[in-house]
Order: sequence, then structure tokens, then C-alpha cells
Amino acid sequence: MRAHPNTFTFAGHVRRLLSAGALLAVLAVAGCGAAGSGGAWQPGVSSSAPTPSPTEAAAVSLTATGDIILGNAPNRLPPGGGEGFFDEVRPELAADLAMGNLEEPLTVDTGTGKCGEGSTNCYQFRAPPEYAAHLRDGGFDLLNLANNHGNDFGAKGLQNTRQALEQYELAHTGAPDQITVVDVRGVRVAVAGFSSYAWSNPLTDIPAAKQVVTRAAEMADLVVVQVHMGAEGADKTQVKPGTELYLGENRGDPVRFAKAMIDAGADLIVGHGPHVLRGMEFYQGRLIAYSLGNFAGGGNTLSRSGRLGWGGVLKVSLQPDGTWDGGSFASTHLNGSGLPAMDPDDRGLGLVRELSAADFPETGAIFDDLGQISQPQPS
Repeated sequence: MRAHPNTFTFAGHVRRLLSAGALLAVLAVAGCGAAGSGGAWQPGVSSSAPTPSPTEAAAVSLTATGDIILGNAPNRLPPGGGEGFFDEVRPELAADLAMGNLEEPLTVDTGTGKCGEGSTNCYQFRAPPEYAAHLRDGGFDLLNLANNHGNDFGAKGLQNTRQALEQYELAHTGAPDQITVVDVRGVRVAVAGFSSYAWSNPLTDIPAAKQVVTRAAEMADLVVVQVHMGAEGADKTQVKPGTELYLGENRGDPVRFAKAMIDAGADLIVGHGPHVLRGMEFYQGRLIAYSLGNFAGGGNTLSRSGRLGWGGVLKVSLQPDGTWDGGSFASTHLNGSGLPAMDPDDRGLGLVRELSAADFPETGAIFDDLGQISQPQPS
């Protein structure tokens, strides 16, 4: 690990994390091509207390979810202004670093919505900027903005989103050349977001993506890749080799991309985008979660039909050198208002277990009845 000359510090959630015995400080690095993605903002007060070296640190716990839509202003918002949006699932999200994929801007109407009059097969979303408070109150620490809806209201909408998250002391990642580094109990975790769109790190240019991950590995002990990849739909649960298309768009080659990122230094791949759960596999001892499904669709902005209504919370524990230290998957579903709720029937777990075994017979993650994850034994 080496210092980077263009870092800035953010101490977020200090009171909550200190009460849990953990200090969170965020360092984000944005290249000059990431307009509005970084700046020398410094809300909060950093602790001057020394942190242990990585060799002294215990394993780091990470939680991650799939797609999050808080609502669609002005007419499709959750009841009560979204109060208690994540209350039912918050205990499952608890970790040293809780991450989600924010699938919409948090902005006023900028007048630059992507769907013009008469558009077909076009969906645009936005939630009020103050809805960032629901993410904070739900326990999230970092949101990925690299996805197909991040730019629904243009560059100004993206800028407003970043400002809203920062106002509520939430970190973000996903802009071109942006690497967000979180210091958790002496272990530095770098997170970078990828998608097939110009406002993010590149999904379809694998050599360029590898350069981002290689740089992240030089900056941190652990590297997490957040990636919006794969075709969409209720019938898109299976992972197959090759490039996936959706409405003519190249949505990447999920298997090739994920393994290339691990070869470049990533320790965990968190996938989302298909709006359904997909299987998980291990590669070089690192977990690849190909899609975590729909986690939240406030105001019923996402379909709750069948598998489209299933999601989950992935929890992973990693040693400071990236060694697997355990994990679990907890099933969720969208309730009648599109809010995330725990699924007592564990339908998501059953599906992920089935898909992991079918799509990756030799490398698939193994799940017990409680959702605990283990690596397959070498044959």
C-alpha cells in the first residue's frame, strides 16, 4: 500500500461507528475526467487516535445489496415520506462497511431528464435529495453510482446526488477514475464502481478497468469492485459465458470482467443490474456475486412480480490480505410499498443456491440452510 498524492479525508458516521468500536474515514480519488466527482470537502471531525496496523487488525466485515430506488418524484414516493425505509433490514446491513447500489439520482428536476416526450422503453428516476437521510438512517456507509440510471437527470443531477450524499455523511463511488478508500480499524478498503456508461469506470474496456483496479490495489489492503452488468429481466437469472446485451446495449461479459478484475487485484466482486438474483462463485479464493437483485423500489417503482421481487444482503468477512474469512446471504423481498423486508420463506437464498450449483458446478459458492457461505472443496 502506498499513499496517493490526490487524497482527501472524510470522517463519516463518526458517532455511530465509534459506538460500535470502529472509526470510518473515507478517502476518495477522482481523476480530472470525473467532472464533479470529487473535491476537498471535509465534513465531520477526524479522530487523531492511532489505528492499528493491518497486520494487527482483525477481519473486516462488509455488507452489500443490489439495486436501490427510494421512489420516483414527484408522484411515486413511499408512504410517510419514506420514514423508516430500511428499518426491517437494518440489522442485516450492520457491518464495518455497508454498501448499496443507488439506482437513481437524488435531485430536483434539472430539466434534463433523459426521456423525451414520446419516448418508448425509457425509464427515468429521481428521489428528493433529502432522501439521502434514509440511506444514512438505514446504516449505509457507501453508495455506488455507476449504473444506467445514475445520469437520468444529466450532469447536474449527478452533482446534486453527490452533494446530497455528502450532506448526510455518506461516501460514494463510480465516477471515471474514482476510487473511494475507506479506512476501517486500520484496514484500507478501496471501492470502485463500473458500468457500461460514460459517467462511470469502464465495464466493456477490460484493459482500462484493470488499470483502475491495479491502482486501487496499490492504495489499499482490500479492493471491492461494484459493477452494474448483465442483461435485465425475470428470465436473466443464469450466468453464461459471453457478452450480454439489453435493448441493444452492451452490458458486458460478466464472467470475463469479474475474473479479470480479480486477476488485477480485486478481493470481492459485487454485481447488480439484471434486477434478479444470480449465482455466486469463487475464483482465486475471491467471491464473485454476479447479481444481488432488487433490494428497494420505494413507491413500487420496481416490479414485485416473482423473482423480480427478491433480493438479499450479502455479508462477507475478509482478512486484511483478502483471505476469505466467511460470509452469509440473507433473503429479502419487496413489500407492498416496495420497501425491503426480510423474507421468511428464504426464496432468494434457495434461488442463489440453485443457480450457484447449476452455473458453476466446480467453483460455485456453497450455502447452508442458514445462508452461511463456504468455498467449494478442490476435487
